[in-house]
Amino acid sequence: MNLETVPGFQHRTVLLDEAVDALDIADRRAEGVFVDGTFGRGGHSSKILECLNERGRLIAFDKDLQAIATAETKAGDKRFHIVHDSFATMGEALAAQGVTQVDGVLLDLGISSPQVDDAARGFSFRQDGPLDMRMDTTRGISAAEWLATETEQTIEKVIRDYGEERFAFQIAKAIVAGRAVGPISSTRQLAEIVARAVKTREKGKDPATRTFQAIRIFINKELEELEIGLNAAYKLLAPQGRLVVISFHSLEDRIVKRFMASKANVAQPDRRLPIRAVDLPQPEMKLLLKMKPSAAEIAANPRSRSAVMRVAERLVNVPRTKGQA
Repeated sequence: MNLETVPGFQHRTVLLDEAVDALDIADRRAEGVFVDGTFGRGGHSSKILECLNERGRLIAFDKDLQAIATAETKAGDKRFHIVHDSFATMGEALAAQGVTQVDGVLLDLGISSPQVDDAARGFSFRQDGPLDMRMDTTRGISAAEWLATETEQTIEKVIRDYGEERFAFQIAKAIVAGRAVGPISSTRQLAEIVARAVKTREKGKDPATRTFQAIRIFINKELEELEIGLNAAYKLLAPQGRLVVISFHSLEDRIVKRFMASKANVAQPDRRLPIRAVDLPQPEMKLLLKMKPSAAEIAANPRSRSAVMRVAERLVNVPRTKGQA
């Protein structure tokens, strides 16, 4: 069942066909094991399952309870298994199921349209709702709880580092002043505080955009989990296994780019040294593709405009070291 065809379903999976094609689920891999690290509303998972044969297997991850509820509609498909947790745990989660090697991993980062559009989740400044911002509402503290107790210096650092916001100092100062008057418990309250603190606005962008992004990333530990997840995915990949990552802002894409480059590029010793060719350091992955959505996709789904997809493949000649999954 492709959930995106359900009437009233609003989510559009970005680079749907391109990402699944990049996994290279041809005949030789149709019975393989794949990981969808960000199930969301099932767009990529549905497409992957269409490509797998009856012996294939797909293990998906998500922290969002609504995504888990959506995944339960696939309960009758024995090839599919959903894990209610971050993709950063994929090494341990797959080992618990007896899986030590996979043929491909797909990560579609960021938040989905249903999460943004649901005011109760607190991700968006466009609608008033509780200031929560947690992907998994059963764990951790909400954005409101964090803002109520954190120091001005830490709030400034988070907004500056994760939001790349040049008015971070002014915003943090305004938040601390605002909470002294009363709790900042709604998205509208926070957006209004930011709007008063930001004197110069970027054309076409709400002044609260960068602050909301920064707090969401921090609350959900998105960048830390991405780094852990990339390493876990690499360790699981079989030779010729593919890693496909779609990111939506520069901080994510920078981490993905650097990780893939670190595996694909190795420092070579001085040619004058007496080192045998067999002993030379070898790249561990091959960079295959960098892609952005087409003009047609952006026109149909404006939220896709910032997406960047990167694809790398684990090389055959790299030995799997002792202790690797």
